[in-house]
Amino acid sequence: MTFDPAAHAAAMVGHHYRVSDFYEIGREKVREYARAVLDDHPAHHDEDAARGLGYDGLLAPLTFVSIVGMIAQRKLFDEVVTGYDLSQIMQTDQRLVFHRPLEAGDRLICDVYLESFRQAAGSDIIVTKNIISDVNGELVQTTWTTLVARSGGEVDENIAHAVKDVMMHVAP
Repeated sequence: MTFDPAAHAAAMVGHHYRVSDFYEIGREKVREYARAVLDDHPAHHDEDAARGLGYDGLLAPLTFVSIVGMIAQRKLFDEVVTGYDLSQIMQTDQRLVFHRPLEAGDRLICDVYLESFRQAAGSDIIVTKNIISDVNGELVQTTWTTLVARSGGEVDENIAHAVKDVMMHVAP
């Protein structure tokens, strides 16, 4: 019998896992990320500016959580929702609820839920929910990510390779 990624994904709705280790937000990583996304707010680069706003460390840009999300999503497709070619997956929507700002020094834990799965127009639509908290259990962010995947058909290996090199970069 042939493995059907779509049927497997549908059967896994409701599945939950916790990423095995915490992610510690480093001061220099905050600065690096802020430069990469062209966010020049002083609180991302200067500790005195962040302290002036009432924080202990540099504030991470709002989208910094995407680093944690990439780690969590990789495990999702490696271990839970298997059988998909990552070059055939595209994020189409994301909703973020901010419970408090991310600061350098935070140690984050990510719980991932496969929230829903459906098929439409020849594609598989997968929604995940990530609950990010600190190691003390304080809720930091909740995110929902919608992904559209293809679980059938041929994949052009040249395109798959190009997409992997451009879009699937994993932070060290």
